[in-house]
Amino acid sequence: MLYQIYETNRAWLSPFSEFASAASKLYSNPLSMFAHIPQAQRVAAGFELVHRLTKEYEKPEFDIKSVDVGGTEVVIQEQVVEAKPFCRLLRFKRFTDDSKLLDTMRDQPSVLVVAPLSGHHSTLLRDTVRTLLQDHKVYITDWVDARMVSMEEGPFHLDDYINYVQDFIRLLGPDVHVISVCQPTVPVLAAISLMASRGETTPLSMTMMGGPIDARRSPTAVNNLAMNKSFEWFENNVIYRVPPNYPGASRPVYPGFLQHTGFVAMNPDRHRASHYDYFLDLIRGDDDNAEAHRKFYDEYNAVLDMPAEYYLDTIKTVFQDFSLVNGTWEVRNPQGQPELVRPQDIKTTALLTVEGELDDISGAGQTKAAHELCTGIPDARQKHYDVIGAGHYGIFSGRRWREMAYPVIRDFILANNKQASSKPAKAKAAA
Repeated sequence: MLYQIYETNRAWLSPFSEFASAASKLYSNPLSMFAHIPQAQRVAAGFELVHRLTKEYEKPEFDIKSVDVGGTEVVIQEQVVEAKPFCRLLRFKRFTDDSKLLDTMRDQPSVLVVAPLSGHHSTLLRDTVRTLLQDHKVYITDWVDARMVSMEEGPFHLDDYINYVQDFIRLLGPDVHVISVCQPTVPVLAAISLMASRGETTPLSMTMMGGPIDARRSPTAVNNLAMNKSFEWFENNVIYRVPPNYPGASRPVYPGFLQHTGFVAMNPDRHRASHYDYFLDLIRGDDDNAEAHRKFYDEYNAVLDMPAEYYLDTIKTVFQDFSLVNGTWEVRNPQGQPELVRPQDIKTTALLTVEGELDDISGAGQTKAAHELCTGIPDARQKHYDVIGAGHYGIFSGRRWREMAYPVIRDFILANNKQASSKPAKAKAAA
């Protein structure tokens, strides 16, 4: 019932939001007579803030049109490599007329970025993708809003997520490097572990950033909520059915608006201050800061619904039973057969873990715990890096990501990519 109430409220506020937007332009457009009355700028700023607080936020675009590769501007085209009911695999294809640069780009490593399915769209990793494109061929998982998936497609469990990741790795081939950000660190480690246990070729490297591999370490507010409430509490209090005005009508989901409310509740004062600063920036005419605020909240306020089965599986497996670190996690393959997750079976995939010093979502040591599980990987091919001064978002977006985390990841991928490319030469010499 809560979802229906939310939708009714959203529909009721929609005309007021549009009115506030129009009124803001009326009082700020220099061609309007109302823009020249006393305090017009303050009135326009007030209406603009009301519009921002009441509008509906659609999924943003990646909007990556070009990047700088070796000092040359390269055109980017977004392509759908594979489309599944709950996820699209996207590629950011680079184009240039420079034949020498084309040869360079062709030899650069391929990277699969596994975006989180935890409330926000994959566009949250826009800065991650844009930066990686300087030195890599980049693919990303673009998870579909569950309210847009028909009930005919069936349920989507955490096991299905893992099977999707394995399918994408197989599709991209054995020379791919995998980067998982936040939530997917756990299922990605499971996916690669299962592939290794079966004797399949695993990726050249896996980079895990700010994820709850072992949520018992340095528990945050997010961890405490998941651990202190019973599984039945989550079933009864946060799962609702999609209203009939969406393609996924009647599908049980964890609504995105609940996740967004939880995010805001973690730092209400910070968000309140940010919106007040935005109001003052509009009054002062500080367009740069105002636009920065809009860009951040256009992304932050755009949320998606998660399939109920997947969400509840994650709560139980990752935050209550700690199945991965306890060695008790069994995942059902596409044939429905259970397989035990054994990270110690990974032998040939290099491991890099990255944590933010000030991360308030995945606490210190939670991601680093992967090294204790992956005992089959040689120490020379394991590395951990702490991004000093970075919060959760700072490890994959912003200045600290670009200047501190990215160079470490780039060099780690390149070192292990070279190691892999030298194997055929060594084998030929031995023959």
